[in-house]
Amino acid sequence: MSLADDTSEDHGDHGGHHLPAVEDWPRGFGEASWWPFITAVGAAGIYVAAALFVLGRGQEPLVDPMYGPAATVASVGLFLAGLYGWLYHAFVVNFWEGGTDEHGSGTLRLAMILFLGSEIATFGAGFVYYFFIRAGTWPPGELPHLLSSLVLINTGILVVSSFTLHFAHTALRKNNRTRFLQLLGFTLLLGVVFIGGQVYEYYVFIVEEGFTLTGGAFASGFYGLTGLHGLHVSLGAVLLGIVFVRALKGQYSAEKHTSVSTASMYWHFVDVVWVFLVVVLYVGAEANI
Repeated sequence: MSLADDTSEDHGDHGGHHLPAVEDWPRGFGEASWWPFITAVGAAGIYVAAALFVLGRGQEPLVDPMYGPAATVASVGLFLAGLYGWLYHAFVVNFWEGGTDEHGSGTLRLAMILFLGSEIATFGAGFVYYFFIRAGTWPPGELPHLLSSLVLINTGILVVSSFTLHFAHTALRKNNRTRFLQLLGFTLLLGVVFIGGQVYEYYVFIVEEGFTLTGGAFASGFYGLTGLHGLHVSLGAVLLGIVFVRALKGQYSAEKHTSVSTASMYWHFVDVVWVFLVVVLYVGAEANI
């Protein structure tokens, strides 16, 4: 039975999480949903919020300075809510009760691969923007000391989390449930610590050193790339949190681990992007080439 068939049978009892659209469109692809539209509106709102933030700066701001932060909070909240509903409706609810078996696992893995492909394009656009800046006059103004011990520690934390998640998955496939739970929980903890470290780094740059989003082309590229990555790590932590709760309920085994596999793919992806980001953005920004 396909995922669409499962959805069509269960659409009356999803606890209000599926938010169905009026019509099944495109036809033959299962129940329609408004969640992707809500997610897109939230993502678009982030760009609008960034514009409002810029317009609210300066000696004679064009809009109230509070519009930008308020729009940011609202847009990010809408984006995360839409993403939660979308993931819950498309993946979680169909497997929550009985765990994930290998039937249809290829479809889920293919969907994750396609999603990661779109993410590569998204980050690629940001890096191209930075490369254009780096190819010009350097440095483009006064820059803070980017490659600090905090960045190196945060990088180590994220790299270690990839190994702990890998060995957690390996333990599950060997039916070592205790070790799987321990390593998975430790991975989730490392992810939360990394997010906290990035928030503290932003505090140091913005509050203590005055390096803000409006500090020029490099500043916009820096916060755009690191902020986008931080958003992805936050999403990855949410996914790992869902997997961890399900693991506590005993829904995974050596034969049932598709959700663990797909979440691992995403987490390894954000880890690789961060290493590349540190080399190109942090190290590259301080290299006088």
